Amino acid sequence: MKIMSINAGSSSLKFSLFNMTDESVITSGVFERIGMDGSCYTIKYNGEKISEEVVLETHTDAVKTLFDKLLTLNIIESLDEINGVGHRIVQGKDLYSESVLITDKVVEDLDSIKAFAPLHNPGAVMGIKAFKEVIPDTPMTVVFDTAFHQTMDKETYLYPVPYKWYTEYGVRKYGFHGTSHRFIANSLKDYLGRGDFKLISCHIGNGGSICAIENMKCVDTSMGFTPLAGIMMGTRSGDIDPSIIPYVMELEGKNASEVIDDLNKQSGVLGLSEFSNDLRDLVEKCNEGEEQAIITKNKYVRRIVDYIAQYYVLLGGADAIVFTAGVGENNIPIRREICEKLSCLGVKIDLDLNNTRGEFKKISANDSKIDVYVIPTNEELLIARDTVKLIER
Repeated sequence: MKIMSINAGSSSLKFSLFNMTDESVITSGVFERIGMDGSCYTIKYNGEKISEEVVLETHTDAVKTLFDKLLTLNIIESLDEINGVGHRIVQGKDLYSESVLITDKVVEDLDSIKAFAPLHNPGAVMGIKAFKEVIPDTPMTVVFDTAFHQTMDKETYLYPVPYKWYTEYGVRKYGFHGTSHRFIANSLKDYLGRGDFKLISCHIGNGGSICAIENMKCVDTSMGFTPLAGIMMGTRSGDIDPSIIPYVMELEGKNASEVIDDLNKQSGVLGLSEFSNDLRDLVEKCNEGEEQAIITKNKYVRRIVDYIAQYYVLLGGADAIVFTAGVGENNIPIRREICEKLSCLGVKIDLDLNNTRGEFKKISANDSKIDVYVIPTNEELLIARDTVKLIER
């Protein structure tokens, strides 16, 4: 069975084609600058990378070009080989608590909640409609980043604001990166042979979130109404005093949307360091003794530690802490510093075991009270797995 996982944005479309017999990636790639000058695609296949500029006025153009290239490159012989397509959706609000097969009603629901994720959902819906136009008879699914967090209780997901903001406007914590956190929980369950554990999952990349998981269910997570909340990220501020927003609006003559844009794109590691959003650059500057870099790195680590400690208390302890995503999987010194600051909880890592990048490994010392792991995430594969289950149901 061949399943395609799709992550479509307003001007891009990323894809992976899996052979689900062994869950191997047949091909993957991205279409960029859709509807803009300089549109192009990159396809990876058999160790080679094929890139070309091509006119892509719409997402449908991108999908038609994708399948044309898969056929002409002999990656597939017929479109009938595609047994299903799974689409990533950032925001499913509280309408969906699990992945579902796409119907007209699902598409209507996604259109109705686009205001809750204006940078993500509209592009994803365009991707869905494009695939339905090109391969209308192929089963398709949507996998929601928010679905995993629907097990949070009301006490957790409500904000201490006027209650009508929730009942009338849908203001509540939704959480994100749920597909990744669920993949991590499943991977640990497969490794341990059981799912009755308390896990703190740390998805730390350019974006980042921490998730408290008990018995395979989300108890709490650091992102909120939007992905702007929570820990300090590459370009996002994470949690701040909301009164800062009108204060800066007045001083800089900006409207609320412009300040929120600054908090999303010009803050976090980039904003505080004033030179990069990349943790590799930050660590390098720290090693050179650059004071602002050191302050930024310490703030970044502290925000993550704060959430891990908070969730340790919430869960009444923890059996495991997992690091995943770009920084979590690959940044050795950041992992070390986070774990050192958690030593009061009995966390202790083996420095030799921690010297790893991008592989599943237990890195805690034998006498650590909490097991610590590095587990690579694979959201595309989980989307494909969900699609298979829904097709075969």
